[in-house]
Amino acid sequence: MTFALIYSIISFSIQTNTATIFDFKDQQDLSNWFVVNDGVMGGYSEGSISLNDDNNGLFKGYVTTRNNGGFSSIRYQFKQKEISKFNNVSIKVRGDGNTYQLRIKNRSNTRVSYIQYFETSKEWETITIPINTFYASFRGYRLDVSNFSGSGIEEIAILIGNKKNENFALEIERIWLE
Repeated sequence: MTFALIYSIISFSIQTNTATIFDFKDQQDLSNWFVVNDGVMGGYSEGSISLNDDNNGLFKGYVTTRNNGGFSSIRYQFKQKEISKFNNVSIKVRGDGNTYQLRIKNRSNTRVSYIQYFETSKEWETITIPINTFYASFRGYRLDVSNFSGSGIEEIAILIGNKKNENFALEIERIWLE
């Protein structure tokens, strides 16, 4: 076998074991990304999503607990992806040392999110979270129901809300299933 053929087989094998949710380098249309800040409940936090000079997503802003606020989030809605053959959600990020939540929903119109926390550093890193560890949450409270067990997802979100005043900046290259 030639090297090119072996490389093609390995590349195809790797590609079939993953499914991209969003790759900022390839999909630069941010029209399905939405910012939801604590202003929906009277808070004053501010966040935004944009593309930076390196064509990565940049979720940045300031979270304040003023007036019972304390969170900023971005949400991406998409046509439902079948996830039964995947075990993990992965995200490649360069953070700021803050803690964030990765959130998934099987339907974008449901009010319950399934969440898992992740820590960031100031280096590029891939965060991989098993899908079955995402737990149900509503308005910051953990619900006494089973962890995520859906067969599909159609919304993913990133939220920062650490119950303190803080600036944040999270650079995102890609989000995918594996």
